[in-house]
Amino acid sequence: MKKFKWTDLFIFIVSAELVGAVSALLSNGFTEFYRSLVQPPLSPPAILFPIVWTILYALMGWSAYLIYSEDDAPDRAKALILYAVQLAVNFSWSIIFFRFQQLGAAAVTAVLLSILVAAMILSFRKIRTKAAVLNIPYLLWSLFASYLAIANWVLNK
Repeated sequence: MKKFKWTDLFIFIVSAELVGAVSALLSNGFTEFYRSLVQPPLSPPAILFPIVWTILYALMGWSAYLIYSEDDAPDRAKALILYAVQLAVNFSWSIIFFRFQQLGAAAVTAVLLSILVAAMILSFRKIRTKAAVLNIPYLLWSLFASYLAIANWVLNK
């Protein structure tokens, strides 16, 4: 295990946060389109999404840093690649949903993201349990987001 470095942790968290920020920027604003949709039961207010995602991106970055720090772990590279892949899928979701308004593709992407997050957690668990546990809220939110995306697709065809 590498020595703890605040700067590395900071870089991982800021990088994850930037993924969310750039995705939101490229999604072309979401408030108006989101309000125009027939919302499924349990839909939270729009203001909740950026708050939750900011917390989740910070947890993702922290967990990825923990994996990165385990330099003697044999599956570390695979785990970090899986982290990057799920982050790329995460990045694409809001662009697909809000910018291109492709609700079906967004629903499929949300389900794929949930699967990737679950796989990432399993991969992280083999290396460092704490890194896996930090992503449980992300998995739960991703499953909830999958429900919302599928329901929005069904209700707004």
